[in-house]
Amino acid sequence: MPSFSRGAALTVVLALVAGLLGGWLGTTRLLDRRAPGSVHEIVHHELKLSPDQEKRLEVLEQDFSVRRKAREAELRAANAQLAAAIQSKHSYSPEVVAAVERFHVAMGELQKETVQHVLEMRTVLTPEQAKTFDRRVTEALTNDAT
Repeated sequence: MPSFSRGAALTVVLALVAGLLGGWLGTTRLLDRRAPGSVHEIVHHELKLSPDQEKRLEVLEQDFSVRRKAREAELRAANAQLAAAIQSKHSYSPEVVAAVERFHVAMGELQKETVQHVLEMRTVLTPEQAKTFDRRVTEALTNDAT
C-alpha cells in the first residue's frame, strides 16, 4: 500500500482550503448581487396590494397562464420539428431553417404577450405602486438592481 508523504498531505489540505475559500468568496461576494425578482414576486410581495387588486390580478394571471402555456407548447413543437429536421438532413437545410423560424415566431409572440400582460398588471396598481413597479421592471429588464 503506498504511503503519502507529508508534502502530499499538505498539498491536499491546502487544495481543500483553497477550494473552500474560493467557493465561499464566490457565493458571498460574487453571487450576492441578487437577480431582481420576477414581476410576480414584485407585485405580490413588494407592493402591498389590496384584496380587490389581488382579485383583479388573479383574473389577469389566469388568462395569461392559458396563453403562455399555448405559446410554450408551440415552442416545444418547433424544437421537436427542429430536432427531426436536423436528424433527417444533418445539414442546415430548408427544413431546419423553417423550424428555426417557427421557433423565433413563437418566441416573439410569447414575448409580446408577456409585455402586454405586464402592462395590463400595471393598470391595477395605484400611482405610488406603479412607480415602484416601473422601477423594478426596468431593473429586471436591464439587470440594474442595486
